[in-house]
Amino acid sequence: MKKGEKKEERELKHAIAQDHETGEVLMLAHMDEEALRLTIETGKAHYWSRSRGKLWRKGEISGNEQIIKDILIDCDEDAVLLKVKQIGGACHTGYRSCFYRRINGEIVGEKVFDPEEKYGKKGK
Repeated sequence: MKKGEKKEERELKHAIAQDHETGEVLMLAHMDEEALRLTIETGKAHYWSRSRGKLWRKGEISGNEQIIKDILIDCDEDAVLLKVKQIGGACHTGYRSCFYRRINGEIVGEKVFDPEEKYGKKGK
């Protein structure tokens, strides 16, 4: 990339995953056009990883899939709400939801798996 050039930017939509039965918010991620298309076609949640710069299917490593029950889009068409059946935990840290702690750090969520068993030890 030459000085002054911008990296190609993907048009990303915010994607909120919500338990279809309880309404619990499980996670916030991002989707590009391909992730949304694959999610619709397969019935399993796909996302765009900004940190890894690639498409991924939720649960491809851990088995903690999100089965799509419904998809809604907001009025501006820049955010989607995925109503899902969550298999295992949604959070890579082992919790059912990524929103497992209060702003003061108090843990209020349920840990449902050991991340080292699913992903291996990081950096060791």
